[in-house]
Amino acid sequence: MTASEPIALVVEDSPATMEMLAHSLSALATRVLRAETLASARNIIATRSRNLLAVLLDLRLSDGNGMALVHELRTAGSDAAIVVVTAHGSMATSIEAMRAGADDFLVKPFAPDRLMTTMRNAIERRRLTRLVRDMAPNTQDGTFEAFIGNDLSMQALYRMVDLAARSHATVFVTGESGTGKELCAEAVHRRSARCSGPFVALNCAAIPRELIESEIFGHVKGAFTGAIADRDGAALRADGGTLFLDEICEMELTMQTKLLRFLQTGFVQRVGSDGSVKADVRIVCATNRDPVAEVEAGRFREDLYYRLHVVPLHVPPLRERGDDVILIANHFLEKYSREEGRQFVGFSAEAEAVLRACRWPGNVRQLQNAVRNAVVLHDGELVTAGMLPDLFAHRAAVGAGYPSGTGVRAVEPAGLPPGPAPTDPRAAIRRLELVERDAIETAIAACGGNMTEAAQLLGISAKTVYRKRQAWAAAAQ
Repeated sequence: MTASEPIALVVEDSPATMEMLAHSLSALATRVLRAETLASARNIIATRSRNLLAVLLDLRLSDGNGMALVHELRTAGSDAAIVVVTAHGSMATSIEAMRAGADDFLVKPFAPDRLMTTMRNAIERRRLTRLVRDMAPNTQDGTFEAFIGNDLSMQALYRMVDLAARSHATVFVTGESGTGKELCAEAVHRRSARCSGPFVALNCAAIPRELIESEIFGHVKGAFTGAIADRDGAALRADGGTLFLDEICEMELTMQTKLLRFLQTGFVQRVGSDGSVKADVRIVCATNRDPVAEVEAGRFREDLYYRLHVVPLHVPPLRERGDDVILIANHFLEKYSREEGRQFVGFSAEAEAVLRACRWPGNVRQLQNAVRNAVVLHDGELVTAGMLPDLFAHRAAVGAGYPSGTGVRAVEPAGLPPGPAPTDPRAAIRRLELVERDAIETAIAACGGNMTEAAQLLGISAKTVYRKRQAWAAAAQ
């Protein structure tokens, strides 16, 4: 055996089952090792941990519960894919195994092809996790520049920001409102060679169309009514640094033409001036719209799109970032408790369940406001579910599910008094597609945003969950 060959470990107390499992795993690893007890497994792991690719673990063993080994492996920092198997499966056992660090869960008996598919998927997920971890910047404290979050989607974004910052290319940031697109642009600037230069941000949606040209390129005295002196625009103020154009798709077509000319020549012509001035500026732009759809609709110039869309960065919505919502909420709780002189140190378990279940259509901005609202209006050691503002008032619009036992109650639409209880029992019947959607969304919320785990607990494939959510999102647009 060489020092680097991958090893699979089967921990099973039935000799017949052991051989069947070991034979199956031989297709995945150079060598398959066998252990009939926890003690034997620990001895193998102690000497072969660096080569360990995968562990197939029975939970009921003669000298203890295999769950203990899952805890030990993850505590020791093992990256091995762990799949637990048992003949005594239950939903509670499955959830416990996942929380302990297992990648998947199989109940005996199972077909060999199911075992192989499960193991291959677990190994691939672990490989991708290692890849993102190794490539991403060090974010052990959950922060990267002004971002807070450790979810894999954010780790991938951090890596892309680092790569983009090293280049001189134009960056195009997309993402929903409130996700932190300007934070992304600032991170690109601060990590670039231009970090000592200015960072100038301009919101194209907030400036009247008759003033946008002057705001970007500046004007000379007398160029229009109110131009009482020469003024540099954002492009010249950002000379030697970065110009961030937020909500770029809100810019009218005439102005898009002038921006394209500036990108092509690098020269700024102030409104009312016959001359031009060189500006050394890196452009980072952002939008919460689909830029391709805007091009197809004729609202955004195709040539400008290709000029800007050199390095695309997408900031994921909060609902797809798993437990980042708790990490961010605790950050805001500490900040606002200090500012308001409150005693809060964390959230109750029910409050955390509410935070995970919300779909957060306003993303981090909405979460920030929700935490501040709770801190301003209450005090105590823990923020409870009842202290949080009603995050589900628009549940029908955002498709969020309620976790059971959170104390969050459904509310009537604004302005409508609650109606009498229906007398017709058929009124309580809901369409099957709505019941299915609630079940899926509730499972995802209970699993902290982990759609693969939610699919496993629901007994369907992760592909089905992704497909249905994409269809719901498309129907809502």
